[in-house]
Amino acid sequence: MKNSRWLAVIAALIIVAPSLAPTSADARAGAGGSSGSRGGKTNQAPEPTQTAPTAKPVERSTTPAQKPAAASPASTAAQPGGFMSRNPFLSGLMGGMLGAGLIGMMFGGGFAGGLGGAAGMLGLLVQLLLIGGLAYLAVRLWRARSGAPAQAAGPAHAYSAAMPRTAEPPMARQGLGAGLGATALAGSSSAQLAIVADDYTAFETLLADIQAAYSKGDLARMRTLVTPEMLGYFSEELSANASRGVENKIEAVKLEQGDLSEAWSEAGLDYATVAMRFSMLDVTRTLADGKVVAGSDTARTEATEIWTFLRSRGGNWILSAIQQT
Repeated sequence: MKNSRWLAVIAALIIVAPSLAPTSADARAGAGGSSGSRGGKTNQAPEPTQTAPTAKPVERSTTPAQKPAAASPASTAAQPGGFMSRNPFLSGLMGGMLGAGLIGMMFGGGFAGGLGGAAGMLGLLVQLLLIGGLAYLAVRLWRARSGAPAQAAGPAHAYSAAMPRTAEPPMARQGLGAGLGATALAGSSSAQLAIVADDYTAFETLLADIQAAYSKGDLARMRTLVTPEMLGYFSEELSANASRGVENKIEAVKLEQGDLSEAWSEAGLDYATVAMRFSMLDVTRTLADGKVVAGSDTARTEATEIWTFLRSRGGNWILSAIQQT
């Protein structure tokens, strides 16, 4: 009996212990998913880098999904059919004459209207001549009406087919020591953007400043560092923590490795997507007694994310999207 009791106690401890031990926090700013906007590339995967070969698609964004381009009228137009389908007037006329001849045969009058001998043959020839003349006039009228638009459409198609297509050269690699590198690949951006050393410094500074502001719940500070869209997502995360009675603290953020994925300009804004691997102290405590419920305040954790920054011409960089890997 004693052995059975001890076994029961040990089994209970094994079951309860995982719920008592702190777990990995993973509650830093933006860890809840992939959200934000990347301009015209919001629904496109970022270019792969050594730091982040793949990225999850944006799950939440105020940028509407792009609809497939509508097919041009030329591609949806029905292909021309046979002679009769291209000449509806002539086909109707011949159908009517053929129908009249068949009806005459059914009622015993013959195909040519009951005329016999030479007179019947002459009448048939006259009918055929009349039909041929009407058909000739119909074809001439149809060609005269449709010939001008067909000629006008020709040169435009030939000009568009002859337009040269130039490939955009890949951006050059810029080594920045232990900081952010620039292993950019050729992208489909509207206009490529050169990223310099000061820009990489700004990205690294934003990484630390945004995590610090999130840790303090300082939305006023975050308003100067992120877009209004991202501010809304961060506000939701902080509100959810407050509702659960916990707070998340992120300290000692350090960039370990980074690569530029792509940089471009569109609609008067500059964009830069950067893959970053960084380490930090990430811990979540209860507000009531400060008990650690997730993470650690002594053991560093690592994360790899893809951040997209934007700026107006001549302005400062701010965060516009975060994607998980």
